[in-house]
Formats: sequence, C-alpha cells, structure tokens
Amino acid sequence: MRRSKSIEALVRKSREALSDLKPAYEASLHAKAVSEDLKVDIKNIFENLRSCLDYLAHEIFESCCQQNKPPDRLYFPIRKSRQEFDQVVNKDFPDLEKTRKAVYDFLESLQPYNDPWIGEFNQLNNENKHQDLVEQTRTESRHITVSGPGGGSVSWGPGVTFGRGVSVMGVPIDPKTQLPIPNPSVKTEIVTWVDFRFRENNKSALQFVEGSINSVEKIYSELCKYI
Repeated sequence: MRRSKSIEALVRKSREALSDLKPAYEASLHAKAVSEDLKVDIKNIFENLRSCLDYLAHEIFESCCQQNKPPDRLYFPIRKSRQEFDQVVNKDFPDLEKTRKAVYDFLESLQPYNDPWIGEFNQLNNENKHQDLVEQTRTESRHITVSGPGGGSVSWGPGVTFGRGVSVMGVPIDPKTQLPIPNPSVKTEIVTWVDFRFRENNKSALQFVEGSINSVEKIYSELCKYI
C-alpha cells in the first residue's frame, strides 16, 4: 500500500493521544464535567481514524479500479442499508464486486447493518467535525457488597431497593440509606462506578474511543491481505 506509513502513523498517533487522554478523562470525572480540551482530544482522534479509512478507500480504488477515472471525492463507504451500499460502491468503485469479490465482501461485512460500530463511529465523527462537539453524559452506578465473618458475601447494584424488615447477612438494612445498619459482624464495601457516555449511542466514551482505534487498525490489517 502506498499510504501504509501514513495510516500506521495516524493509528500510532491515535494510541498516543489515547494515553494522554486518560489522565484528562479521570480529571474530568473528578470535576464532574467534560473539559473542552478533552472534547477536542476525542474529536482529533476520531478525525485521524476517519482519515485512515479514507486513505484505505483510495488504496482500494487504485488497487482494484485503476482502469476507471477516480471520483472527485472518494470516501470509505459507510451506508445504512445494502441497497445504499451497492449504490455508492457501484458509483465510486466500478465493477468491484465482479473483479475483486473478496474486497467487496469485506467492505460489505463492515456496514452498519452488519456491524453497528462503524455507523456509531461515523455519526460521532460527523457530528464532532461539522457541528458542536457531542456531549458526554456522566453516569454513576453504586455497587454494594456485604461480607460476613464466614467468608460469604451478598452484592447488589443499581435498581435494587429494600423495604423495611429486610436483613442481609443477618444485619438489618436501613431503608433510608439502603445500607446495612453499622455492625461489627459484617463489612460493607461501596464501589461507585463513574463514567462519561456519548449521548448519541450511550457508549462509554473512553471505551468507545479505544475500541474505535482497535477496529480501524483491524480493518487496515485485513485489507492488507487483499490489496
């Protein structure tokens, strides 16, 4: 691939940016607000990954459709339906299905109706690029574990509510706090999970960014087998 070094550099830069992003992410969690710098960092990673995909689109055309005139603008095909996918491939990559069926099948397998990730990535990338940055929503989930002296334990998470007269490990639950009444015979551990999630797809922002880097790198590696 003529653009291999550029694609690999963009993936590497995205991973480096992710490493730098993690402390800022934690700081934003403690501040209970997404910093503008963090939003820009996420936006830049998405743009780099989208550039990787568009570089791959050019590689596909030059490897599989070089006998045709390239379109004025060539993007990696991402469409919501098989019909829309066929339309854009026939237009931008003429005869790809006939001449390079393996490449066509691989691209088709990546479409949002087969793989939701790429549609979610495309939506976030477009909205971050062309509109205001997509907000992440802060969420907290409390998980409680009560351990007894014999080594047994009982755990519960969000959505569990105890009424009056309920005991756990032999200790009454206070309906107001939803916790065992302090008692030396048991240990109560409270873990609060805190995260930012993209409003558009309700996915953990940090996990989705990392997963997107992995997915783009995998697409690149797979296409290297064909072109």
